[in-house]
Amino acid sequence: MNTSLEKPLTSHNDGLPQPGFEMLSGVFARHLAAAEGGMAFCVYRDGKPLARFYGGTTVKNGTTPAPGTGPQQAWSEKTMAVLFSGTKGLMATIAAILIDRRLLDPEATIASYWPEFAMAGKKDVTVAQVLNHTVGLVYVDPDPAQDLRYDNRAMAAVLAAQSPLWEPGTKVAYHALTYGYLVAELFLRVTGMTPGELVRELLAGPLELDVHLGLPESLDRRLATIFRSQNYAISTFLQDPERRKLVDRMYAGSLTGNGDPFNSLGMRRAEMASGGGIGTADAMASLYSQLATPLSPLVSAEALKSSTTTWSEGVDAVNDRPLRFGLGYELADPLGTYGPVTPAFGHSGAGGGLHGAWPEKNIGFSFLTNEMRAEDQDRRAKDLLGALARIV
Repeated sequence: MNTSLEKPLTSHNDGLPQPGFEMLSGVFARHLAAAEGGMAFCVYRDGKPLARFYGGTTVKNGTTPAPGTGPQQAWSEKTMAVLFSGTKGLMATIAAILIDRRLLDPEATIASYWPEFAMAGKKDVTVAQVLNHTVGLVYVDPDPAQDLRYDNRAMAAVLAAQSPLWEPGTKVAYHALTYGYLVAELFLRVTGMTPGELVRELLAGPLELDVHLGLPESLDRRLATIFRSQNYAISTFLQDPERRKLVDRMYAGSLTGNGDPFNSLGMRRAEMASGGGIGTADAMASLYSQLATPLSPLVSAEALKSSTTTWSEGVDAVNDRPLRFGLGYELADPLGTYGPVTPAFGHSGAGGGLHGAWPEKNIGFSFLTNEMRAEDQDRRAKDLLGALARIV
């Protein structure tokens, strides 16, 4: 254990061979040495930890903590951070549970659950096309007022009346924010529950996971403050200036612009199913390990196989990034996002967070950080997964 005040590091070997653990520790320590904030990397099998690493601090040196959160402190197993689009992995898991319980059918039309969605030529759009990012509703049109961005139902109503940019199912493009509005309304129509309630009832409660969608005020002080690195950028594969305008519209009020919404009280309390989840690295690694185990307590093997089979793939029609999706889960892709092991599934988050599973190894993992880096410059999760693959 390193108790340095500048970059404290705590590690736990819960079951890895010692030489392999030391190799993984070295990779984590190397990236921590270059960090300005904090990070955690946790590896679980069957809901139990194999290795855990926590390093750095919850607030960047010289900056102010997010409103209502605690002072700068060493990152620990209790530290929570915004999951960004790692939240979509929670939604994919809820979808898998609902499919498994015959409450949701991926081949059924959205309109069969949500009749208003049939407007503007969308009557044949299926549940799968929303979950696999091929529906063609990548932004809300007209642009919403700032005070409505956290209103899932208001945004869903606009999307229900909106025409898709292409024939649904013919192109794949990442639906960064609209995915959350769409699944929140779909789940509400099917279950009568909000996405935050579903996270509590189906995931956090039964598995005793420290993960939240709509963070209680009582937990604010455990939250790390997010910050962008100096060279942070989004959509680093994209060169086309016209499609860059689409990206700016997709992310307006979130990752683009001068605001700081992911440290705001409004986002913290909202149930933003696209990117507002908050949790610990331990919780996310445990969740995915319990999905990856042969007798998962969450979903049947059949339902998980369907949800993690390729339902869409190709080059993102907006961002030019190669994509592969199951029913909401990201899958192993040509970029090696989930390391050198296949099959793999999970979901990444803006700035470098990554949470997922290697099902044939019964492994769940989570890399969580408050320091956002551009994808084309960030090696943290890839290097850690590369080292882990040599051990397990």
